[in-house]
Amino acid sequence: MKLASFDIDDRILLPPKSDYGIGIVGCGGIVNYAHLPAYRAAGLNVVSCFDTNPAAAEETAREHGIPDVAASLDDLLANPAITIADIAIHPEAQREVALKAIAAGKHLLCQKPLSNQFGDAVQIVEAAEQAGVKLAVNQQMRWSAGIRVAKQLLDQGAIGTPADARIEVSIRTPWHMWPWIREGERIEIMFHSIHYQDSVRYLFGDPLGVTSVHGRFPGQPERGETRTQTIFHYPNDLTVLIDVDHHNWSSDVYARFRFLGDGGIIAGTVGLLYDYPTGRVDSLAYQANDGSQIWHDADLSTWWIPDAFLGPMASLMEAIQTGGDPVTNGLDNLGTLRTVFASYLSASEHRTVAPGEIA
Repeated sequence: MKLASFDIDDRILLPPKSDYGIGIVGCGGIVNYAHLPAYRAAGLNVVSCFDTNPAAAEETAREHGIPDVAASLDDLLANPAITIADIAIHPEAQREVALKAIAAGKHLLCQKPLSNQFGDAVQIVEAAEQAGVKLAVNQQMRWSAGIRVAKQLLDQGAIGTPADARIEVSIRTPWHMWPWIREGERIEIMFHSIHYQDSVRYLFGDPLGVTSVHGRFPGQPERGETRTQTIFHYPNDLTVLIDVDHHNWSSDVYARFRFLGDGGIIAGTVGLLYDYPTGRVDSLAYQANDGSQIWHDADLSTWWIPDAFLGPMASLMEAIQTGGDPVTNGLDNLGTLRTVFASYLSASEHRTVAPGEIA
């Protein structure tokens, strides 16, 4: 597909071998409305599932045609038909489960955030590397249509030298859907803007510094921050602004991105966040800095939920076959966690923080 003179494609393709046995650990909402619909549409081989709530596991198996419900985590990890453990549980519990899966020789797709403690995340990454198993983190926004096509355009030099980039989101988020998040001390960056920070790293690389300001809405029921402004500082005067507010009660909600360079501009919307979780397809348009003032609209067709959830799994399968690294491999994800924790440190100490300070 062409956009102006550039090649774009928002499809997510599977590697040559895609019949690896998958074991699901955690049968909550995200697995049922995102992971499993994406896997089913792609014909992936989900062998078994487990949840500490047996009724949730039974319901998930019934709804998605999974042939086996494991009686315990150990039983699932001992199943020789399972090559990949797809872990979708709370971050504070992920280290223990991931280390058990690594010890069992399973490749892993871990939920994001990999951990809410940076040291635990490092331990998971190091254990996977020492065991020789592949680890991917489910930062699936990289495969959402708008970000995926923006990356293709940037790689082809469509905007020239990037100068200013921003992701701006003002929505009403139903935090009541996740009481365990709503009641935590850290909310917005750890569980929402982590997507944008990971995508920005994917598009522009690691920043030199992070400046972040956090706030709350008057009378909000949530415990932690629900309004943040974060700036990533890069060499050559590039800055990236991530500006998010989760308490926009009005009808004027928006979720948009803009990447401006000396050669062109990319502008679009994050479709999922309009009437979440129903959402819609992303939009993306491109204009060259050639004096024409003509916008070229991309014909996007894939959805963040569920389609993009195929991306991390497909990348993990490809890495297993080739011996390479998944796109969202564990070591790379430590870079995203560094910017996340740098954001919190910046907000608490009112200063710009270098991601390298997080160790």
